[in-house]
Amino acid sequence: MSRLLRLLSLCALLVACSSSPPQKAEAISDPPLMSNADEHFADLSRRWLDGYFKLSPVGATQIGEHRYDGELDDLSEAGRRRGLEFSRGMLAELEKIDRSKLTRENQVDYSILRNQLRSDIWNVETLQSWAWDPLVYSQLAGGALYSLMARDFAPLPERLRSATARMEKLPDLFTQMHANLDPARVPKIHADTVSKQNKGVLSLVDGLIVPHAKELPEADRQRLEAAIAGLRHAVEQNQTWIDRELVPNAKGDFRIGAERYDAKLAFALNSPLTRQDIRQRAEAALKSTREEMYGIARQVLAGKRKAPPTPEKPTEAQQQKAIQAALELAYAERPKRDQVIATAEAALASASEFVRAKNIVGMPDAPLKIIPMPEFQRGVALAYCDSPGPLDKNLDTFYAVSPIPNDWTKKQVDSFLREYNTRSIEELTIHEAMPGHYLQLWHSNKYPSVLRAVLSSGAFIEGWAMFAEKVMADEGYLDGDPLYRLVHLKWDLRAIANALLDQAIHVDGMTREQAMRLMTVQTFQEEREAAGKWVRAQLTSAQLPTYFVGWQEHLDLRAETQKRWGDTFALRRYNDTVLSFGSPPVRYARQLMLEQPIE
Repeated sequence: MSRLLRLLSLCALLVACSSSPPQKAEAISDPPLMSNADEHFADLSRRWLDGYFKLSPVGATQIGEHRYDGELDDLSEAGRRRGLEFSRGMLAELEKIDRSKLTRENQVDYSILRNQLRSDIWNVETLQSWAWDPLVYSQLAGGALYSLMARDFAPLPERLRSATARMEKLPDLFTQMHANLDPARVPKIHADTVSKQNKGVLSLVDGLIVPHAKELPEADRQRLEAAIAGLRHAVEQNQTWIDRELVPNAKGDFRIGAERYDAKLAFALNSPLTRQDIRQRAEAALKSTREEMYGIARQVLAGKRKAPPTPEKPTEAQQQKAIQAALELAYAERPKRDQVIATAEAALASASEFVRAKNIVGMPDAPLKIIPMPEFQRGVALAYCDSPGPLDKNLDTFYAVSPIPNDWTKKQVDSFLREYNTRSIEELTIHEAMPGHYLQLWHSNKYPSVLRAVLSSGAFIEGWAMFAEKVMADEGYLDGDPLYRLVHLKWDLRAIANALLDQAIHVDGMTREQAMRLMTVQTFQEEREAAGKWVRAQLTSAQLPTYFVGWQEHLDLRAETQKRWGDTFALRRYNDTVLSFGSPPVRYARQLMLEQPIE
């Protein structure tokens, strides 16, 4: 996520972020006065952010801090040591601050920062992704250039000069990759994936940089061309190393095991829900969602020729056949192979009009573009929302959709388009754009805490997008079409399956066959979707549950707020208020919303 055009300096923003609460619709009191503890925390926050930006120049560009646009993250042993010492020092200093003397907003940011510092230390010392996950390097290489060139945050020649400087440094990143990775610890799926992704960085060069080289003065252009030539050579050398050394010798286990999984999950979710809690809630939701889908199936199949029997109390097999038969009615309406993005564009217009008409939530005024997913980011998820951040203003948000691969067979394409039928693309667009990620991140970027924006909660963000899907369905989107409701519930099943899969694979040793049965049978996913999710579940851990956990927490919070507000509850008021806090873990949004102690 790139950012741009600062309206204030970083330090000025941080003073504001560390002392002022968000603007809530119903807030009428003045912000609390800063204590000495607040001043100390504001200073520490400034220094942590400055240190973070120096240590993570690519992340800084994505946030919108552009002082380090020509630099690259240092993943060498010395670079990792500097990062570890920085995190330890910041944590020790943070824990000397009396948290009880901070404002409520700063108590939240204190807790978020403490969680991040502990996570950073654990990642370097215990998880050690730098030693076994080659995707760390390919994603950094692609992000280093994409974050500079995708948005017009500065004049093009300036961004090209920064890209030149980074391209000159990328060969060193590949050298660090070779030195750091232990092939015996690298899972084969990771090695195979990076083999496919490695040359994606050159597609960025050819698509985003080469066409504009002529806009540079002669000396800068010659330096750019030399950097490109050097990068092409380095990428080819890296490809040779990957294919000859890494792939054949990749012997690692992609499953991270119970101890590391539980620790990573706790850091990632920052939620009171444990692995066991998540499983229990997901299993219950799986059962109740299938029962609701069966009720809709009985409705849409009534009177249809050759429809399977739909008794009031079905057997498991009867339930399965009826839901599948009803879904087939939705699958029959799907876009052509080359019309997926056009279908998403139409869905965006429809969803936006519905949100306005129903007055569901405050509407964003920032531009949104639907784009083909860049090559270097393909292979993990079908779509994502790439929003500009808090230090970049008035820039495009990208709703990126992965094209159907050219080498897919007709059968594979058909499987994909059954999964991403017309109604599914409506649901996908709600999730990624309106009123999902695009709208939520627009609201989030208005919150004054840069620290909270940098450390935004994946569970809050993904949970809101799931919550937004339910709101749209409950409000009668697409004229209350029962087949849309059925598809919506199928997407709920996907999130439920995500939560069950992640822990079952990494902790319980779930096999591919078992995973595919959960996805294709119990949750009605098509083979291409399920196969892709199996790959994703091997490549990642503790990310797939964010959807279900955040969704459940958002639902719990709305129910609790509705009970508290009583007759004064209004959907627009609730949504605008919960989005006014930025993107903290939902546990803190609850405490702020309901004026509970910040724990």
